[in-house]
Amino acid sequence: MGPGAPALPSRPVPGGAGRPHPPAPPAAALPEALAAAVAQLTSPAPGLVAGAAANTAVYALGMRVLLRGLTRSGVLHSWVLGTAIFSAFGAGGYAVVCLYFVLGSAATKVRLAEKQALGIAEGRSGRRGPGSVWGSGVAAFACAAAALATGSADPWRVGMLASLTSKLSDTVSSEIGKAFGRTTYLVTTLRRVERGTEGAVSLEGTGAGLAAAALFAGLSLALGLTTPPQAAVVAGAAVVANFAESFLGATAQGRVGWLSNDVVNMLQISLAAALAIGGVSRLG
Repeated sequence: MGPGAPALPSRPVPGGAGRPHPPAPPAAALPEALAAAVAQLTSPAPGLVAGAAANTAVYALGMRVLLRGLTRSGVLHSWVLGTAIFSAFGAGGYAVVCLYFVLGSAATKVRLAEKQALGIAEGRSGRRGPGSVWGSGVAAFACAAAALATGSADPWRVGMLASLTSKLSDTVSSEIGKAFGRTTYLVTTLRRVERGTEGAVSLEGTGAGLAAAALFAGLSLALGLTTPPQAAVVAGAAVVANFAESFLGATAQGRVGWLSNDVVNMLQISLAAALAIGGVSRLG
């Protein structure tokens, strides 16, 4: 190129400095998003999106364990219940549900072969279906739905805890009584009856049920879900509802066509929730 000739414009080298680049995202964007997600999941009331995500992750990791205690349709129905509880009451409330499932399933399988031989064991080797899921959890689900609808966990959280405490106490007392009860009595007349009779109670089963109620009420206190007076109300409501369930089983179940075991359980846990909600309301 001779002197005085105009200089040709330089072409950008592919991948070189002349090529425009999109602006890089801020370095802190990902940690901030992760921190926000963790904060949402650990909040007292994470909401439906976070609740569904967390519950789905737990189910994906624990499916093998879930299928030991539930049928496949039972797993699906329990997912709905677990999502509602996590969404409304956070990880603490969800932990209570998980422990209920573990302890209830374990109690059902105590001396299972012996109970099966006597014809007093739960069907499907103790695996629970949708009826049992809602017989155990419909009151807790209703409390979670009320908490989400009102935007307030109180007093619904105490109702949820009382319903699950009552059902666990009932399951433990029934299963331990059937496995270890030496003498069983009909709750209405104190007449001696065979193990597994509806409305029957035993010293061994009753003691185990009271211990389960105390354990769950103590757990709710340890997790910060209740105050000491509220924990006492939870335990008391659970025990009263259990004895009401035994009375109903002895007097009406089997005589009234629609009053199945699952319906009796629904009435029991609803009574426990109502008693606990009424009790904490009086506490102020």
